Amino acid sequence: MDMDTVRAVARTDAHAIVVSPRADGSMQASLVTAGVMDHPIGGQPVVAFVVRGATVKLRLWRRDNKATVIFRSGGRWVTVEGEADLIGPDDRFEGFDPAGVPQLLRDVFVAAGGTHDNWAEYDRVMAEDRRCAVFVRPSRIYGRS
Repeated sequence: MDMDTVRAVARTDAHAIVVSPRADGSMQASLVTAGVMDHPIGGQPVVAFVVRGATVKLRLWRRDNKATVIFRSGGRWVTVEGEADLIGPDDRFEGFDPAGVPQLLRDVFVAAGGTHDNWAEYDRVMAEDRRCAVFVRPSRIYGRS
């Protein structure tokens, strides 16, 4: 399987389960709206989604950036394992201009199938929530399609 398979399954239902490791070795899982897009630095295809700044998963990825993302659509599913890159108001990323965060959050939202009638309002809410873009760089992809 490859990122084209991930993209095909993600397009049918952009909801995904993301898993992050806790310090005690257990896993924390939650539901996100995700999609596939090119990484803003490097350009390789990645799984992308946006999270609020005060979430447990974001705190865990700041400590250990291992991530697993699972998309499911009907009887098809695909899992992406890899490392998570964080880019947001509280998460600087080498080579990315922090002034570009609002547009980046929009791009991720659109890649996950989102649309919005008022981008200024979207930007305001994202800034208020200290939202962060998460990019999972695939090291392993598997599933059933």
